[in-house]
Amino acid sequence: MRQIPEADRDAIRIAQDPKFPRWLEQITATGGCSHPVHLSGSTTTLDGTTGEIIHHYDTRTEPGERLLVRCRNRRATVCPACSRLHAGDTFHLVRAGLLGGKNVPGAVRHRPRLFVTLTAPSFGPVHRAGEPCRPRRDGGTCEHGRPLGCGAFHAPDAPVVGQPLCADCYEYTAHVLWHAHASKLWDRFVIDVRRRLASSVGLVQARFAQHARLSFARVAEYQKRAAVHVHAVVRLDGPDGPDDGPPPWGTAERLIDAVRASARRVMVRTPYSLAVGELTLRWGAQLDARSLRADSDGPDDDAVAAYIAKYVTKGASDTGAGADHPLTTWADIESAPVGEHVRSLMRTCWRLGGLPEYASLRLRDWTHTLGYRGHVLTKSRAYSTTYAALRAERAHHMGHADSPDTVTERHWRYVGSGHTPGAALIAAGIADDLDESRRLGVEAIEGERCR
Repeated sequence: MRQIPEADRDAIRIAQDPKFPRWLEQITATGGCSHPVHLSGSTTTLDGTTGEIIHHYDTRTEPGERLLVRCRNRRATVCPACSRLHAGDTFHLVRAGLLGGKNVPGAVRHRPRLFVTLTAPSFGPVHRAGEPCRPRRDGGTCEHGRPLGCGAFHAPDAPVVGQPLCADCYEYTAHVLWHAHASKLWDRFVIDVRRRLASSVGLVQARFAQHARLSFARVAEYQKRAAVHVHAVVRLDGPDGPDDGPPPWGTAERLIDAVRASARRVMVRTPYSLAVGELTLRWGAQLDARSLRADSDGPDDDAVAAYIAKYVTKGASDTGAGADHPLTTWADIESAPVGEHVRSLMRTCWRLGGLPEYASLRLRDWTHTLGYRGHVLTKSRAYSTTYAALRAERAHHMGHADSPDTVTERHWRYVGSGHTPGAALIAAGIADDLDESRRLGVEAIEGERCR
């Protein structure tokens, strides 16, 4: 007799439960979340004037006496359903800073706006895609006897792309320490752009904020060589931010000049170490700063917002450049499902993390991200809306927001997370169905636009 898989048996058990329809409603409400949070408790809504109970909800009537809510994990490798929601929020957050909306005035589309890409420096020659990895003119080998090029043409998805030509020559220590200081390098870059804008028009640097304001949203992305580079939208406003136009001297050309000069100039020095010395860290030579045109009808801006939203949902493991969860032991590093180049970076992180001079960098805590400690998405306060505001707006449309004339008392506690095998199977099916419905809806809207 054929054995029924455990997940199928569990799914049948769940479907036979009398409260299955309500459980299915909960799973659908989470969008088919892969790892929902289980809560127990109650919510009571009272009339703010009379104290009369308007509504009372208690999980004691729910399946398993618990309510399931989204995990809200941004990584598609962890929860595809929640990552799609996060990507949508990111798209609207970035787009609002480009075109207006979400309480941001539409006039921002006429401000100087750049799409900037800053890269990590070279830590050693690697195999490249799209062109032959040719040796230098004089040919030869490195000091370890390995060729200085391979001469092969690599496809973009070839496993060898991004791997060092010689692992012994590769500067793994510099790579890890650059990651650990990348956020500080960005902060100094932004400060220097403001200084250069001020000095270019004869302003005292301390008075820049009285004339203009620099706003940005940036996302970090791992390259094939497992080094982070930064994509950013940079906008120049007046001193009051989005509600205020920039001064007459605030042009896209002047902003581009300041960005290019600052990217070449800023640096960060690492703490001195007897084992490593002191390193001077800079941005890479590859820099792209292009103006976003205000006279287009928006597709360029939408493409930029979609591009950033795409990468904000990617975990380190998506590009093979790390892991999505912390690694707490050397054994975790050795068993991680990564290539040898990334494993070498992880080992370097762990070793450097054991040196007292680097204790403040917490490199062992960030071994899974190869030493990079920054948030995937960072924005300045005045750039646009916030994730919290977008979630509140969604709750309002769904009828979950509080009324100003009511008082809500909440009593909740965490009682677990995740799915049983059968529940995971059903949730994945719901997530796929919702995704397909969303895709068909988008195609229908685009079809109407083309008519």
